[in-house]
Amino acid sequence: MAAFGFEPAEAIAHLRAADPALTPIIDAAGPFAMELKTARSVFAALAEAIVYQQLSNKAAATIFGRLCGHFPRGAAGLTSERLLALSDARIRGAGISRPKLKSLRDLARRAVAGEVPTLAAARRMTDAEIVERLIAVHGIGRWSAEMFLMFYLGRPDVLPLDDYSLRKAYATAFKKRDLPARDVLEKHGERWRPYRTVASWYLWQTLNRP
Repeated sequence: MAAFGFEPAEAIAHLRAADPALTPIIDAAGPFAMELKTARSVFAALAEAIVYQQLSNKAAATIFGRLCGHFPRGAAGLTSERLLALSDARIRGAGISRPKLKSLRDLARRAVAGEVPTLAAARRMTDAEIVERLIAVHGIGRWSAEMFLMFYLGRPDVLPLDDYSLRKAYATAFKKRDLPARDVLEKHGERWRPYRTVASWYLWQTLNRP
């Protein structure tokens, strides 16, 4: 868990004390077992995220595999320069829609121009700085940027307010008839600081139980 940069036991103790209503949720889910994803670069992680948008994992994996088939060593060979050198026809031929093609082109151009941070640079930046840089890319919204913070960088205090699954989990966990408004979830989440990522993960686990 060292990759997260925080001690899970410490985070859980804080959440239990700050919001006792989370205690049965934590107890039911067990140890914090959130897994970080790996990527060769911020560009590669975002390119994959763009391909996966609004698709099932199976369909997206097939399309992403076709796209990476154009590069040496497949996904390991995916770079901004190689993507820019690939024709629109080949990218579209992999099953990429026109809007996603536009997003991939913009991402690649920004990466080449140095506007997309390297992984090393991102690790030195604040959450807000990273979000600001990433949402400048066409097709990358705040939710995608927050998922990058959580699942690639392991940042401890991210609360993705626009995540439908999190809102649904909140309603389920706290026995609400309706999904919470954005401001309601944000206000409740203040008590989870500085471990809102951990609280979000535990809430998501409620959706995996009968």
